[in-house]
Amino acid sequence: MNSRIGGTYMKHVTFSPKGVCAMQIDFDVEDGKLHNVQFIGGCNGNLKAIGRLVEGKDAREVADILRGNTCGMKGTSCADQFAKAIDANAI
Repeated sequence: MNSRIGGTYMKHVTFSPKGVCAMQIDFDVEDGKLHNVQFIGGCNGNLKAIGRLVEGKDAREVADILRGNTCGMKGTSCADQFAKAIDANAI
Protein backbone atom coordinates (compact mmCIF):
# COMPACT_ATOMS: atom_id res chain seq x y z
CA MET A 1 0.00 0.00 0.00
CA ASN A 2 1.38 3.38 -1.02
CA SER A 3 0.12 6.73 0.15
CA ARG A 4 1.12 10.35 -0.09
CA ILE A 5 0.60 12.62 2.92
CA GLY A 6 1.47 16.19 2.02
CA GLY A 7 4.99 15.99 0.56
CA THR A 8 5.70 12.66 2.28
CA TYR A 9 5.58 9.34 0.42
CA MET A 10 4.85 6.24 2.55
CA LYS A 11 4.88 2.62 1.44
CA HIS A 12 3.98 -0.39 3.62
CA VAL A 13 5.73 -3.65 2.74
CA THR A 14 4.85 -7.20 3.74
CA PHE A 15 7.52 -9.65 2.59
CA SER A 16 7.62 -13.46 2.80
CA PRO A 17 11.25 -14.48 3.35
CA LYS A 18 12.66 -17.72 1.93
CA GLY A 19 14.95 -20.23 3.64
CA VAL A 20 14.92 -18.66 7.12
CA CYS A 21 13.02 -19.04 10.39
CA ALA A 22 11.13 -15.75 10.10
CA MET A 23 7.81 -16.21 8.29
CA GLN A 24 7.12 -12.57 7.46
CA ILE A 25 8.79 -9.16 7.49
CA ASP A 26 6.69 -6.00 7.70
CA PHE A 27 8.02 -2.47 7.42
CA ASP A 28 7.24 1.02 6.19
CA VAL A 29 9.41 3.17 3.94
CA GLU A 30 8.81 6.90 4.25
CA ASP A 31 10.87 9.16 2.00
CA GLY A 32 13.56 6.46 1.77
CA LYS A 33 13.74 5.86 5.55
CA LEU A 34 12.73 2.65 7.36
CA HIS A 35 10.05 2.60 10.04
CA ASN A 36 8.05 0.05 12.04
CA VAL A 37 10.22 -2.97 11.11
CA GLN A 38 8.76 -6.20 12.46
CA PHE A 39 9.74 -9.83 11.90
CA ILE A 40 7.17 -12.57 12.49
CA GLY A 41 8.92 -15.73 13.70
CA GLY A 42 12.66 -16.19 13.87
CA CYS A 43 14.99 -15.26 16.73
CA ASN A 44 12.72 -12.85 18.55
CA GLY A 45 15.29 -10.83 20.51
CA ASN A 46 17.78 -10.47 17.67
CA LEU A 47 15.13 -9.49 15.14
CA LYS A 48 13.55 -6.95 17.50
CA ALA A 49 17.04 -5.46 17.88
CA ILE A 50 17.43 -5.15 14.11
CA GLY A 51 14.10 -3.31 13.95
CA ARG A 52 15.21 -0.87 16.65
CA LEU A 53 18.65 -0.34 15.13
CA VAL A 54 17.32 0.51 11.66
CA GLU A 55 14.41 2.75 12.72
CA GLY A 56 14.64 6.01 10.77
CA LYS A 57 17.72 4.90 8.82
CA ASP A 58 18.18 5.13 5.06
CA ALA A 59 16.69 1.98 3.51
CA ARG A 60 19.36 1.53 0.85
CA GLU A 61 22.22 1.94 3.34
CA VAL A 62 20.65 -0.66 5.62
CA ALA A 63 20.23 -3.09 2.71
CA ASP A 64 23.90 -2.60 1.75
CA ILE A 65 24.99 -3.47 5.30
CA LEU A 66 22.73 -6.52 5.74
CA ARG A 67 22.95 -8.01 2.23
CA GLY A 68 24.90 -11.29 2.13
CA ASN A 69 24.75 -12.01 5.87
CA THR A 70 24.31 -15.75 6.44
CA CYS A 71 22.96 -17.86 9.32
CA GLY A 72 24.66 -21.16 10.12
CA MET A 73 24.92 -23.35 7.03
CA LYS A 74 22.14 -21.47 5.22
CA GLY A 75 23.07 -19.32 2.26
CA THR A 76 20.93 -16.51 3.68
CA SER A 77 19.63 -15.11 6.98
CA CYS A 78 16.69 -13.07 8.23
CA ALA A 79 18.86 -9.95 7.85
CA ASP A 80 19.78 -10.92 4.27
CA GLN A 81 16.12 -11.54 3.49
CA PHE A 82 15.29 -8.11 4.93
CA ALA A 83 17.87 -6.63 2.54
CA LYS A 84 16.16 -8.45 -0.34
CA ALA A 85 12.80 -7.04 0.78
CA ILE A 86 14.27 -3.53 0.86
CA ASP A 87 15.94 -3.99 -2.55
CA ALA A 88 12.63 -5.08 -4.07
CA ASN A 89 10.46 -2.43 -2.43
CA ALA A 90 12.39 0.65 -1.31
CA ILE A 91 11.45 3.90 -2.92
